[in-house]
Amino acid sequence: MPGALKIVVVGADGQLGSDIAATCSDAGAEVLPLTIEHMDVADEGQVRRVLGGTRADVIINTAAMHHVERCEADPARAFAVNALGVRHVALAAAASGARLVHISTDYVFDGAKGAPYLEIDPPLPLNAYGNSKLAGEHFARTLAPRHFVLRVSGLYGRNPCLEKGGLNFVDLMLKLSRERPEVRVVDDEVLTPTSTAEVARQLLHMLRHGAADGLYHATAGGQCSWYEFAAEIFRLSRSPVRLNKAAPGEFPAKVSRPKYSVLENGHLQRQGLNVMAPWPQALAEYLREKHGIH
Repeated sequence: MPGALKIVVVGADGQLGSDIAATCSDAGAEVLPLTIEHMDVADEGQVRRVLGGTRADVIINTAAMHHVERCEADPARAFAVNALGVRHVALAAAASGARLVHISTDYVFDGAKGAPYLEIDPPLPLNAYGNSKLAGEHFARTLAPRHFVLRVSGLYGRNPCLEKGGLNFVDLMLKLSRERPEVRVVDDEVLTPTSTAEVARQLLHMLRHGAADGLYHATAGGQCSWYEFAAEIFRLSRSPVRLNKAAPGEFPAKVSRPKYSVLENGHLQRQGLNVMAPWPQALAEYLREKHGIH
């Protein structure tokens, strides 16, 4: 990626946006970080004014309403941010000739396949969040001639997840392991937990190596249940806490979620551009860098 690229990161104070902004800046790009204080993606006029004045080469949209229960309770707001907000950003990118990078989710699938989802698999969301994100994908792909749409899964990163109380799953497990003798975690949802640092590195690699426009799955390698993820966290941190599987219905979900949402990075692999590490390796790096656990 030429160092002269000007990159705008929308949602730059979020868990993923902050890592993308830092990674691109470290690589020599000129990065303009935008937060909700600078621009509300749901406000079309504001988006047009702010982004139209940036003269960006790349606009990366990580802004989203991703609290699943809140999206279900207020679908109008979810679609205003996750769908129409993407439309506004995509139109601004198209008008300025910038490449749009938009972040989507594994929750566009219903989980019924039971095997890793490819980009060509038909989506079928189970909830308002997934439907709003799928609508956003369509706006990004149809309105921005130059675009990457990246679906991610089970994100965790160094910076707080602002909409979910600040603690990601890894940090929550570490906190609970210090406070309780036993931790119970569900074993009936399978995914690929993915470090935001890995997503940022993958995106930088795509920009540097001229990835083709289109839809991408960009998750860590492998798969696990939340229980298996917790087990690896405790193993790597050498925690003495007892880990047990939650009983069926012990933590009832208020909103339907896919039981299996593993993504395969097929489009990246076909181009020889997949640099995502296996999830246990990425987890070990996260624990080492953020918590000093070796």
